[in-house]
Amino acid sequence: MAETFKRGDRVAWNSEAGRVHGVIVKKLVSNVRLKGYVHHATKEEPQYLIKSDKTDHIALHKGAALSLLKARRRKKAKISAQSPRKKGGENQ
Repeated sequence: MAETFKRGDRVAWNSEAGRVHGVIVKKLVSNVRLKGYVHHATKEEPQYLIKSDKTDHIALHKGAALSLLKARRRKKAKISAQSPRKKGGENQ
């Protein structure tokens, strides 16, 4: 059985253009029409609506076609180590 994923998981899959990365937007458990095709999904074999990181395109794939990626690290805000600036006219 294919691995199950949840909303927010980062995944990768193969496409005609090569390896693509994205984030799962929704887990689908019933048939859905997308881009002119009916995609068959069930509770036993769900399909996943995925938004590509690079192009923001939407894709729909079965769990067997996806592989889970590590979560991205959030960038920490840089805190300046400089001393506070003096207001104008306070020269002593």
